[in-house]
Amino acid sequence: MMITVGILTMSDKGSRGEREDLSGEEIRRMIIGLPSEVRAYEIIPDELDIIKDKLIEYVDKKGLDLIITTGGTGVSPRDVTPEATLAVIEKELPGVSEVMRAESLKKTPNAMISRAVCGIRKESLIINLPGSPRAVRENLIVVLPVINHALEKIKGSTVECAVPDKTQPV
Repeated sequence: MMITVGILTMSDKGSRGEREDLSGEEIRRMIIGLPSEVRAYEIIPDELDIIKDKLIEYVDKKGLDLIITTGGTGVSPRDVTPEATLAVIEKELPGVSEVMRAESLKKTPNAMISRAVCGIRKESLIINLPGSPRAVRENLIVVLPVINHALEKIKGSTVECAVPDKTQPV
């Protein structure tokens, strides 16, 4: 299945052309093997309503399977990506966010203050990532293996998740 992807970078400086978006490019590089096709990519300011509107547009109008955001997941006053995501998703996937924080915690105690959210809107998966290229790598690498399966389930697949182990008694 070819996964259609939207990459959304939250950066005040990046949206004004004052900073190169290395994190968005890192996402693009890492998802090639899914397989995937990036159909939308934008750099927008850290503004709650703009972020919400873009997430809704990417799901409701563009019908993208996977939206990966980068930036705005910390604790500074302008970091509102989690709030925007929570406002538009219908189901939260806390396990995805938890595993990203757990993996990052192996590298930095600052992972504890990440507020990244992951969830589902309609038949789309939305994943928030931190804003640095290194943090994008550290977080995305641990969730890449479940993206295909998660999207199959989100879209209604009834295929069993696990094959029974015939060596174990029932």
